[in-house]
Amino acid sequence: MLMKFSKMHGLGNDFIVIDAVTQNVRISRAMVKRIADRHTGVGCDQVLVLEPPNDHNVDFNYRIFNQDGAEVEQCGNGARCLARFIRDKKLSGKPEINVKTMNRVISLKINRDNSVSVNMGIPLLEPSKIPILADARDLSYVIDLEDQSVEVSAVSMGNPHAIVFVDDTDTAPVKDMGSQLECHSRFPKKVNVGFAQVLDRNHLKLRVYERGVGETRACGSGACAAAVAAIQQSLVDSPVTVELQGGNLSIDWSGEGQSLMMSGPAVTSFHGRIKI
Repeated sequence: MLMKFSKMHGLGNDFIVIDAVTQNVRISRAMVKRIADRHTGVGCDQVLVLEPPNDHNVDFNYRIFNQDGAEVEQCGNGARCLARFIRDKKLSGKPEINVKTMNRVISLKINRDNSVSVNMGIPLLEPSKIPILADARDLSYVIDLEDQSVEVSAVSMGNPHAIVFVDDTDTAPVKDMGSQLECHSRFPKKVNVGFAQVLDRNHLKLRVYERGVGETRACGSGACAAAVAAIQQSLVDSPVTVELQGGNLSIDWSGEGQSLMMSGPAVTSFHGRIKI
């Protein structure tokens, strides 16, 4: 059987997007790993699957799989690509589309300049909701690593993020510290690790080590989490431009208990078919 797919990216964070609405597709961990492999497959950071809704209040289900085949809760750059995919494939004519991830509903809207805005929902800050093992909620938490201790902020955007504020992202120990934090016992579901540099009151620079993937050129939910952490610590003001290796995202968040809006580009690289 030949399965149709689209290769897309949001600021260089790249995806294979699969339409399981008009195609009869069953996704397995082995299948995801084969497709995502950059040497023997198509190659991507994540595989995104669009499915018919199992809830009458939403338009589609949105499933996300990392390179290692694990299904995860959220992907902001992927959500923007999904919006473009739905419009380009004429799967919906609605101006705003609601999609259900593993644990929340997010809203997608394509703007006049072809950028995409995503209502990412309410950031979660309680330790048990992130999750991070901690005695009490705080603005930051000290994590003991192999040879040092590091202070991190923790935020869930539907998926867990640890944010380390650094003086210079260019020299940050992204691979070494990122890999240690990703699998640290304080994070029961592992964690995405962002290294954030404050440039001015409305501008962050960010590199992200994603769980199950490694460092990527951009991470939408990571940009959201970094902005939330910086706003919570009064380091920046909303709206925040988050500069990633692949380009910029705009994050607008008015504070605790409020939904967060992320805006940025989504690009189709090519379409193809793969034998499954």
